[in-house]
Amino acid sequence: MNDIRTGSHPALRPERIGRLTLANRLAVAPMTRVSAAPDGTPTPEMADYYAAYAEGGFGLLISEGTYTDTVYSQGYLNQPGIVSGEHAEAWRQITERVHAAGSRFIMQLMHAGALSQGNRYRDDTAGPSAVLPRGEKMPEYGGNGTWPAPKAMTPADIETAVDGFVRSAVRARQAGFDGVEVHGANGYLVDQFLTDYTNLRDDSYGGPVAGRVRLAAEVVAAIRAELGADFCVGIRLSQTKVNDFTHRWPGGSHDAKIIFAALAEAGASYLHIASEGRDWIETARLDGGATITGLARQVTGLPVIANGGMHDLTRAAQVLSDGHADLVSVGRGALANPDLPRRLGEGRAPAEFDHMMLQPMATLGNARLWRQAARI
Repeated sequence: MNDIRTGSHPALRPERIGRLTLANRLAVAPMTRVSAAPDGTPTPEMADYYAAYAEGGFGLLISEGTYTDTVYSQGYLNQPGIVSGEHAEAWRQITERVHAAGSRFIMQLMHAGALSQGNRYRDDTAGPSAVLPRGEKMPEYGGNGTWPAPKAMTPADIETAVDGFVRSAVRARQAGFDGVEVHGANGYLVDQFLTDYTNLRDDSYGGPVAGRVRLAAEVVAAIRAELGADFCVGIRLSQTKVNDFTHRWPGGSHDAKIIFAALAEAGASYLHIASEGRDWIETARLDGGATITGLARQVTGLPVIANGGMHDLTRAAQVLSDGHADLVSVGRGALANPDLPRRLGEGRAPAEFDHMMLQPMATLGNARLWRQAARI
């Protein structure tokens, strides 16, 4: 095992994703912060927030989920968007600060689908099928009560959603981002199509897993076709969801191989495997003893980012050294330690995360006040 105290942790080694060279293998995970202006425009406070991670030494930053159209995609009030020139220009102020500090920056493109709990453009929701979502809305992101039943998306609705991802990717590049990540995880639209119990369609987007992965593959392929071979286009996947922590792909390794192969063929630059509400060790194991991240590497040959409990630096070292993933993304550990890579390189222990940073809502102001009170 690498000695964390001497700065020899494998996460500190350089890495590449596509044509991007990263200073290390530590990424800031996408985290919803509900701190944009009401019209979705990023704020100066958001610039300070992201710049702090870059200045703290993270090789890669992945933005919070950013909505992609003015129809059904927005998931929360005060969520940032990338649907206008004004949005792109405000994001440019942030990318310039991140790049000035030496980090790479990828925008996560998100369509909430049936799990929208705040959309300034409309009151109804849409998903693959008219299936009532499990669980309840999330108060830390401004929601309360049960989810509404979505309408089943028509072929025209699907076309609009795909087009929104593509147009938003173009704006993200114009804003200076080094790449985009399609949010295909955690129960949001792309994942709703992938999930057997939320996708009851009888057309080419439903049925067996090869049909259910079609939307994800179409989005990746459409962005790749529009932006060319050199632009970084990743996708985030998960078995678990914000409203279902126990879900697993019903076909286990069989389903995983089909999903991973389809996305590699579509032109993905990397796969980001997330763990919603559970840590990596609980959700990574598949039938036959393989890990989901290791299988993704084996099937595709693409770089894989592991997420879930990676603030445990001993576990992160194991994941990287044993070949389960190429990078690790950190959420809670990054919130408590924007300078985590520097701490790791200097052998300093990281500060503990306190859930009060997300209470009563997961806003930047609340986290800032908590840090000041705790003198972090």
